Amino acid sequence: MPRSTKKKSIPVRAALVRSPAQQAENFRRSRRDRSLETAQDYVEAIADLTLARGEARVVDLARQLGVTHVTVNRTLARLQKSGFVKTEPYRAIFLTEAGDTLAAECKRRHETVVSFLRSLGISERVAELDAEGIEHHVSPETLAAFERRLKKS
Repeated sequence: MPRSTKKKSIPVRAALVRSPAQQAENFRRSRRDRSLETAQDYVEAIADLTLARGEARVVDLARQLGVTHVTVNRTLARLQKSGFVKTEPYRAIFLTEAGDTLAAECKRRHETVVSFLRSLGISERVAELDAEGIEHHVSPETLAAFERRLKKS
């Protein structure tokens, strides 16, 4: 018997269809979250390095984030304009008050997501890897739900 070359269509449930305005809002939020992701990674890494070594240097950030020193310098310039870091040539990198606040928020979000994933039985390694993506995109509402569920455990 010859096989049919006609493609089967996948039914779309009406409940999954979003209005163009809702889709646009979803995409805007996703783009905004991605643009903040780099700043969050950098301030968290600077805070970690400062805690562990007493200072954060470009070479250490490049190594920790897996990027070149050129990328670090460009990103630090943007973070300085945004008010998250203070830098001086040939000196360590320092977080501003806004940078400290963002780093602490990122750390708390990361730890909450990891703890929640671990509570589901996910291994430490996978929970850490997955949390790196989730932590940047999780809404305050969802994060609060994670925290409530963790308190019940």
